[in-house]
Amino acid sequence: MATGETTREQLHEENIQLRRQLHEAQKMTALGELVSTTTHEFNNVLMTILNYAKMGIRHKDDPTRDKAFDKIMAAGERAAKITNAVLGMARNRSDDMVPTDLASLIDESLVLLEREMHKYRIQIEKVYEKDLPKVKANGNQIQQVLLNLLTNARQAIGESGHIVIRLKVDTANNTVDMSVRDSGSGISQDKLRQIFTPYFSTKDGPDETGKGGAGLGLSACRDIVNSHNGRIRVESTVGKGTCFTIKLPLAKKPAPAPAPAPVLPHTNAQPSPNMLAND
Repeated sequence: MATGETTREQLHEENIQLRRQLHEAQKMTALGELVSTTTHEFNNVLMTILNYAKMGIRHKDDPTRDKAFDKIMAAGERAAKITNAVLGMARNRSDDMVPTDLASLIDESLVLLEREMHKYRIQIEKVYEKDLPKVKANGNQIQQVLLNLLTNARQAIGESGHIVIRLKVDTANNTVDMSVRDSGSGISQDKLRQIFTPYFSTKDGPDETGKGGAGLGLSACRDIVNSHNGRIRVESTVGKGTCFTIKLPLAKKPAPAPAPAPVLPHTNAQPSPNMLAND
């Protein structure tokens, strides 16, 4: 009996260690893809600056130089946006759960993928409810989930399509729901049941950008969402597209509605003369 209990304890400990290793592998995969994306974006910005600087040096006329300066300024402003987005992720490296603005998080994430989406002619539509409350979250981790879902959506579309990112409040469950819907090829039902399994992938391998195929992304997304006491669900139709929805708890639960004032009984009786005299 003692040997059996020891074996179970060892297996349990090994399982914990393997899950930790998988978690670290997932983090490294996400970090590697982020570095790849950021490096690619910066390289495009630098090439734009260099090419227009050379054009400004070669041509002495004012119109050409003005155009070159405008392009260099625009590229510099884009580089600043990329830097701010990366710094925003760096500020959220801790495991703390804090009030987080999902709309700002989405906007920062899209900066990192803007050139990639433009290259594949994919339009992004944002549909946000007004006055959205903040959620209790680790911004860096939720941004990893979002980047993964957006990259998957882009790969499912291939070229020329659209992605809709929606934010809305679910008052019944005290959550903000973030959905990413694509117009891609969709996922068959037999594969849909397996997509959150570690190492399972519907892709043959990384695409030309070096992303995808490791089979770690969606299992990592599920683990992150679960650690936030949230939920993730997926709906897909072959030939029409896929929609992932993430439900994250509000940072502050809404105050309960005040109890209605008591209703006094209505009477048509007239006051007596004595009552009037005493007033």
